[in-house]
Amino acid sequence: MTRHVLNICFHGIGEPGRELEPGEDRYWVTRDQFLAILDEVAAWPAVRISFDDGNDSDVRIGLPALRDRNLTADFFVLAGRLGEPGSLDEDGVRELRRNGMTVGTHGLAHRSWRGMDRATVHDELVVARERLVAAVGGAPVDLAACPLGRYDRRLLARLRLLGYTGVFTSDRRAARAGAWLQPRFSVRRADTPASLRAEVLTRPGPLRRGRLVATGIAKRLR
Repeated sequence: MTRHVLNICFHGIGEPGRELEPGEDRYWVTRDQFLAILDEVAAWPAVRISFDDGNDSDVRIGLPALRDRNLTADFFVLAGRLGEPGSLDEDGVRELRRNGMTVGTHGLAHRSWRGMDRATVHDELVVARERLVAAVGGAPVDLAACPLGRYDRRLLARLRLLGYTGVFTSDRRAARAGAWLQPRFSVRRADTPASLRAEVLTRPGPLRRGRLVATGIAKRLR
């Protein structure tokens, strides 16, 4: 029987320290909401926690809450925002690493990785990773999270060629343990511990399960 992993992804917590992109506020939660959801998912079996975008709330709020609960997480950082208001700086990235957290790349400019030209591929998949490697003192940065949840087979082939050992998406379904491609459930502003529990822990019916699988296959093959 295949063992599954439940990937739960947070974005911003509390009051943003920068202007948000259109629609981004849908993924910001209050501090109390974050703590309540974190307590909920920490009790689930086979949970893996991640944070996207490299907001400064990752270190101000996320990291202390994880340490208080003896939890670890993957932090997918936008290298192009390092040091900007409301975002992590290099010291913040190093603080995550010092506390046992994994640092992965979310690219340079929070743009879709589908349909990139050669120069953009280099910036998003190579330059961004190099900046994060430098920020963490040369430690490998081998995990990536697809911005905006968008990917296709050409992108996945490029990521494999560049040696990424795991790629995380936003496909809202359970992942296979150890699989290279890892779907995640992103926490949204309207979520509560109960609503997230109902969605994530309740096995979807055959029709919804088939749709989720078909969507993932379509993205990988297009």
